[in-house]
Formats: sequence, structure tokens, C-alpha cells
Amino acid sequence: MPKIVSSTSSSGGRRRGRRIAPTLSEINVVPMVDVMLVLLIIFMVAAPMLQRGVEVNLPVAGRSQEIASEQVFVDLPVSYRDDQQVFVDLEPIRIDFLAERMRQIMLNRADNRIYLRGDGQINLQELYEVFDRLKEAGIQDVGIVSRLPGEQ
Repeated sequence: MPKIVSSTSSSGGRRRGRRIAPTLSEINVVPMVDVMLVLLIIFMVAAPMLQRGVEVNLPVAGRSQEIASEQVFVDLPVSYRDDQQVFVDLEPIRIDFLAERMRQIMLNRADNRIYLRGDGQINLQELYEVFDRLKEAGIQDVGIVSRLPGEQ
């Protein structure tokens, strides 16, 4: 409420007082804190609803099978020593182009597993050369396929 200052003149009459408005030198933070707390509560209630998603009741098929991802095999034959070629699903590819070809194959696949089958005559250095090219292509999960004793 503004203050009224009254003063008397020298003639003894009363002069009309002048109003002095109070100065606000500080911000009233109580309403701002109230608004922030209400917004916090709204976001805390709304966040779990956004993460849950929409529930969908999918139809059930009578004769459904599991979706099997197609496996990619890289074969390393003994002839690798001479011609520097590996086989990706029966497609001959030079080792220099293996990384680019694997990037193309893995572009639209969700499963980035590669299975490496090497001949028993291949030494470790040659196997590591193929591993390096696969890592260069961005493949992190490489499995080595082996046979059990007595298996053809």
C-alpha cells in the first residue's frame, strides 16, 4: 500500500499529501518456485506414460514359425595362400575388397554376426588377416565354426 506523506504549509493550512510508491528491489521468488514445482510434478507424471508406448494386441497365427535370421559364412580355403580370395556365401571375394563387401551385406541386417570357417591347413596369421578385414568393416561379433570329432 502506498504511503502518504502529509506536510503542513507555513500558512497553517493543510496541503494535499503526495504519494510515494514503494520500491521493489528484490524478486518475489515464492510464485516462481510454486510454478516450477507444479511443472516438475506434471513432468514426473507424464514421463512414464511417454516411455511405455502404445499397447497393441497382435493377431495370433495358427501355423507360425520363428523368424530365423540368415547366417553369413565367410569361408577361408587353403587356396587363400595363392589367390588371396575368401568366399562369402559361395561368392569369391579378394581380401582387399572384403571389408567393403561386408559393409554392403550388413547394411540392412539387424544381426551382425559373421561365422568364419577356415580350412585346417590355414595358419593363424592368415586367419588374423581376415579378422582384421572384418573388424575394418565394423563387425564386432565373429564366430569360428569348427567340426566335432567324427563329423564329416
